[in-house]
Amino acid sequence: MDRDGTLIEEKEYLSDPEHVAPFAGAAEALLSLQTAGFMLIVVSNQSGVGRGFFTMKEVERVHERMTQWFSRNGVSFERIYVAPEAPGQASRGRKPSPQFLLDARDEFGLDLHASYIIGDKLSDLECGWNAGVKKCILVRTGYGRKLEQENPDRLAAAVIADDLPAAAKWILDAP
Repeated sequence: MDRDGTLIEEKEYLSDPEHVAPFAGAAEALLSLQTAGFMLIVVSNQSGVGRGFFTMKEVERVHERMTQWFSRNGVSFERIYVAPEAPGQASRGRKPSPQFLLDARDEFGLDLHASYIIGDKLSDLECGWNAGVKKCILVRTGYGRKLEQENPDRLAAAVIADDLPAAAKWILDAP
């Protein structure tokens, strides 16, 4: 899943751990997926590093704060993959590249055809489509609502959910 706008509130170039704000219901939603046997893996573009706005150390501190908060609520992430490059810079894993999903497949033995991606941007969905995941889910949090309004034709193959709890419910109820 994506980080900003999906798990935590979008804070445009978040670099201060004090500003990490998980969405209401996010921990419960993730815990329900984890309990059902899903591995929780985060894939995040952090172009602020490539643009010189902040460092990877600051990204790591944000992740530490986020993972501590979620772990207090019983949730653990298998891995957080980060693409620090700005758009236009050479990047191995910057979404919509599926590389980090392919890495997770190899590292954790995941079946991508039985996996889901949840995000608030087209690049999140394209990452999933490029990797061949079972279904890509757009949440209306973060940039999702705007994307849905401005590009409905590009979302025909996606599931659209109000937020992470609704996305988790859809996954758990899916055939």
